[in-house]
Amino acid sequence: MPFPRNLPLEAVFASIADGLFTVDADWNVTYFNEAARRITGISEEDALGRKCWDVFRSSLCDGQCALKACIHQGGRIVNKSIFIVRSDGTTLPISISASPLKDRDGNVVGGVETFRDLTDIHVSRQQAKDIYRFENIVGRSQALEKIFRILPQVSRSEATTLLLGKSGTGKELFARAIHSLSPRKDGPFVAVNCGALPDALLESELFGYKAGAFTDARADKPGRFELADGGTVFLDEIGDMPQNLQVKLLRFLQEKTFEPLGGVTPVRADVRVVAATNRDLEEAVAEGTFRQDLFYRLNVVTLTLPPLTERQEDLPLLIDHFLAEFNGLRDKAIRGISEDALHVLMHHDFPGNVRELENILEYAFILCPDGFIQVEHLPEYLHPAAGRDHAPDGLSGTMDAIKRRAARQAVRRNNGGRMAACRELGITKDTLRRLLADPETGE
Repeated sequence: MPFPRNLPLEAVFASIADGLFTVDADWNVTYFNEAARRITGISEEDALGRKCWDVFRSSLCDGQCALKACIHQGGRIVNKSIFIVRSDGTTLPISISASPLKDRDGNVVGGVETFRDLTDIHVSRQQAKDIYRFENIVGRSQALEKIFRILPQVSRSEATTLLLGKSGTGKELFARAIHSLSPRKDGPFVAVNCGALPDALLESELFGYKAGAFTDARADKPGRFELADGGTVFLDEIGDMPQNLQVKLLRFLQEKTFEPLGGVTPVRADVRVVAATNRDLEEAVAEGTFRQDLFYRLNVVTLTLPPLTERQEDLPLLIDHFLAEFNGLRDKAIRGISEDALHVLMHHDFPGNVRELENILEYAFILCPDGFIQVEHLPEYLHPAAGRDHAPDGLSGTMDAIKRRAARQAVRRNNGGRMAACRELGITKDTLRRLLADPETGE
């Protein structure tokens, strides 16, 4: 059905900044405004009467047509991020909205689609990524800027530093930043997770041992403090350190010396200590599980890292950062995240903080073959129809387990078609076979 050119609406459509075109029931372009010409590089004369997929070459024209979905399902699509190929062969990021066209009797006679050039937004995001990066820490929120302002002075000092923050807030990243900004930057940076090792092993890891200290100690082994001489030791989850080791650590902080297991001669090490915990150490002191004198010795300089809920404005920057990282690691070309998927993430609480965001995006990266990450590529617990009280099962377990779940879900979505699942995930049939195999038996 041709666009009724005698209506004043044509002048309105011609004047808007967004591209707009309409199609009839046979997918022939019936209207093409000036903004559409400017964005696509195709004139109205060349567009009218042609099939929309010959004119509007987009990342959805391979079977996921937005207009087709609207016409067949009777709904609307709003602000879906995709990319198109212009007449000169260049690709362009755009945001589209689509809905069916109906006559006076309510019969669907075609469709209408508007689209907006997102190039400036993408350029701004790229510039923002370059500007708001501090020693590999991405962010521009006020909560982070307060830390950024004092971090150089803290780093240049020799003071023991305590990093407080919930799990997933990037405590090791800040510890590395302190080291790289300090006079010790050319020395070693040694990280130890105090909560991941048994008590006896943690002591030997930190302080080392002498030959004969125990049955299997056939030779001297230096500890992390000795290996970090001239540099920095990062003690993560310091709140989980057993009390007998707290005494040895306190002595080291006071005297810069320690005794290896089985040793009788003190060993000196020039090491700065940065510690971190997600526990309330003052409460642990009150409960008697953490030494008060050690707490005071660690608490010379304290930095409290903000959770992601206090860094909402950093989300787009972090998303772009992780996608660029995954593109490099996976040799893919994911162009970004759609506006509706970004909206979902902006309204999520992120109990797992930045680490949860990274896992979400890696999961979406597996499902998204190219173009923009859409809502359907996000873990199911984030889908708008999903209950907000559900646990994030899609992200539980190891990354290998997540990939296996993604593979099984892709096969189910394609009604058992493995080649279709391979195309959706952008993987080979051998990779899919490996992901679908039982991890215990390989069958």
